Order: sequence, then structure tokens, then C-alpha cells
Amino acid sequence: MIFFPFYIGGGGFGGLIALFLLIFIGARVFSSLFRASRSQQNYVPGNRDFFDGTFSMLAKIASADGTVSAGAKQKINRFMVYDLRLDNYSYQYARSIFNSALSGGPSFEALADRFYAAFNDNPAIFQILMDMFYNVASDDGRISAKEEAMLNYAAKRFAIPESIIQALRRKYGMTSGGTSRAYAVLGLTESATEAEIKKAYRRLILEYHPDTVAQKGGPEFKEYATKKFVEIQQAYEEICKQRGIK
Repeated sequence: MIFFPFYIGGGGFGGLIALFLLIFIGARVFSSLFRASRSQQNYVPGNRDFFDGTFSMLAKIASADGTVSAGAKQKINRFMVYDLRLDNYSYQYARSIFNSALSGGPSFEALADRFYAAFNDNPAIFQILMDMFYNVASDDGRISAKEEAMLNYAAKRFAIPESIIQALRRKYGMTSGGTSRAYAVLGLTESATEAEIKKAYRRLILEYHPDTVAQKGGPEFKEYATKKFVEIQQAYEEICKQRGIK
């Protein structure tokens, strides 16, 4: 090794030591940054198929009309940060998948087919996705023909009941009517019988149980499923109170 007698501060041997310390500290900092970069580069979410499919399809819907509106960007970012509570690595990964899908890749239909093949044993996964899709598509208060075509394809491919689709349309202001939000959450109308209400509730709390969703979709989606689970419980309690159901 060749040593160069640089002088720092007072110069001499003390300056040489200071230089070595500076180099050593700089190398440690660079190494730390490099490890962080490698960690980010190699990051894989809890369930990559679920993560990739979700954010790729969201990108296709958000850009269906050629550009991604500010409202859609805000909703997707809020979904990542506040609903899923993604950590930095997960957030950056989701953003990279979303941005990549904006610039090309498989069609929405191909992505939906692939997603269905991977997760067709858990209908709650698809209903959560449809909720996300309608949320993003309705960012400007309407759903365009291209967005409608994607939503219809997903609903058919994922075998989503018509009652659920109508409930989502009411939830996001796509249809008018007197059905309350509580009934819409359960995928019902106000004409539903007590037996139908109880049946829908029992089915939904099983399908949307956070542990069930996390097992299929990965831990990143447990937070979102928890909110949906609570929403279902509150809707059922509200209806029971209104009707005197025990």
C-alpha cells in the first residue's frame, strides 16, 4: 500500500490520522448507502403476484383515458400510504410497479386473467380489488367508457355478484337511489329480508377477515382488509338497530 503524506489541520502525523479517519468514515457511509440501495433493489413484497397484479391493474385503470389525473394519483398514493401503511421499501416497490405498467406491459385483461388464475380460491380478494378499481375510476365523478369496459371485464372475470357491483356504483356515486350506504356495504338493497341480511353478513366477515386476506395477498394488505372488516360490522350493526334484528 502506498501512503501519501497529506496534511490536514495542523499537518504532520495528526493530519495523516485525520485523513485516514475521514476515508474510513466515508467508506462506512458509502457502504451503508450501497447496502440500502441493494436492499431496495432486492426487495420482494409478501406476495409478489398479488402486489404486482394489483398495482399494474390500478395503473391501467388510472391511465385508461390517456393520462393519470391528479385525483387518481392522490387516491392511489393515499391507498399506499394510509390504507396499506406501506413502509418505504414497499411503497417504492409499489410505485415502480405502477409506473412500469403505465408505460406498457400486458393489457388490463391479460393482467386480470393472470390474477384470477392465481387467486381464484378467495372471492374477498377480488371484491377488495373491485372496490379499489371503482375508487380510482371515479376520481373525477364519472366513469368513462374505457374505464367502464375494464371494470365490466374484471367483474365478469372475477365472478363478482351483480349486487356487489351495484353496491360499489352506489358507494362511489355512479347510480342514484335510496339504498343506504349500510345496505350497499353488505351488497344488499333495503328490500332484503332478515335472513338475507344475516347470510350476507356471515359470508362477508369470513371472506374479509384480515388474517384470511393477508394469507392470500400478503401482510401489506392486512390493514386494508381490517378497515373493510370493521366497515362490514358497523353496517350490519346499523341495519340491525334500524330493524330491531337480534
